[in-house]
Amino acid sequence: MTDALLRVEDLRVTFALRGEGDMPWTSPRLLHAVSGVSFDLAPGETLGIVGESGCGKSTLARALIQMVPATGRAIWQGRTDLLSLSPREMLRHRADIQMVFQDPLASLNPRMTVGQIIAEPLRTHQHGLGRDAVKARVQEMMDRVGLLPNQINRYPHEFSGGQCQRIGIARALIVRPKLLICDEPVSALDVSIQAQVINLLAELQRDLGLAMIFIAHDLSVVKHISDRVMVLYLGRTMEIAPRHDLYANPQHPYTQALLSAVPIPDPAAERAKHIIPLEGDLPSPLRPPSGCVFRTRCVRARSRCADEVPVLQGVDHRTACHFPGPAPALRAEPA
Repeated sequence: MTDALLRVEDLRVTFALRGEGDMPWTSPRLLHAVSGVSFDLAPGETLGIVGESGCGKSTLARALIQMVPATGRAIWQGRTDLLSLSPREMLRHRADIQMVFQDPLASLNPRMTVGQIIAEPLRTHQHGLGRDAVKARVQEMMDRVGLLPNQINRYPHEFSGGQCQRIGIARALIVRPKLLICDEPVSALDVSIQAQVINLLAELQRDLGLAMIFIAHDLSVVKHISDRVMVLYLGRTMEIAPRHDLYANPQHPYTQALLSAVPIPDPAAERAKHIIPLEGDLPSPLRPPSGCVFRTRCVRARSRCADEVPVLQGVDHRTACHFPGPAPALRAEPA
């Protein structure tokens, strides 16, 4: 993709861990949180990233904005490698790349009012704005996200979880970024509130022309907001495809298992669908399986899967599997 807003190449995040009993001269254990993830993101596009807890989704997001150290390349607007920047150099790009976090209340400073929280990025990145201009921008953004003007002097603990997430969204968008990274922004909310926040994000994206990376572990949530979906497992990309293709014709056994667990509103269809169970637990990233990391839970695993690491194959619909193909009797919810 030549006109990509962001192009990520072979991104890797590794943590060196030491136990309480380890001697200073012993080598630390290496935890491979993200292992060679690559993708492109076009202006105005939404990329959904899904997978079980512990698959590296949040670590990937934090690596893109240098919250955790990473190797590889993250080329911003075809010119700048974000991963190679110093903290001072990265500060110039933070207004263009903002993040909404999973826990809405914990991400807000309890000692600051709503107005101060939303205005904070303006005071950091746009020093020339006067007090009246800042207040006007804050009130405009509060109105956009559904907050009332008389709430500007209240504190985070006076709001519900959904309202706190609206405050977090307003804070992220007040500087009018080009990319918004949403790290499981609705997982801590009630189902009815989840729908409101997702609809709000979709509306703001259309109005402001945002690109978005939307991280979740629920495929039904990602479906309603994403243009493309990337499936992660143990820090590796298993499948990446346009939303309609992935939901209608998943090729990787892991994607098929995740989709088979998505509830279908029609009771008859829910009873008739074929469930693909995932056997066992997610392996430890300290000791990932050889070859294909999914092979220990895969019904298609063969000896080749233990010897060779599968690479992503395909053009628009790409799959990292030695034996890809449709799952018999898998019934995905219509797009």
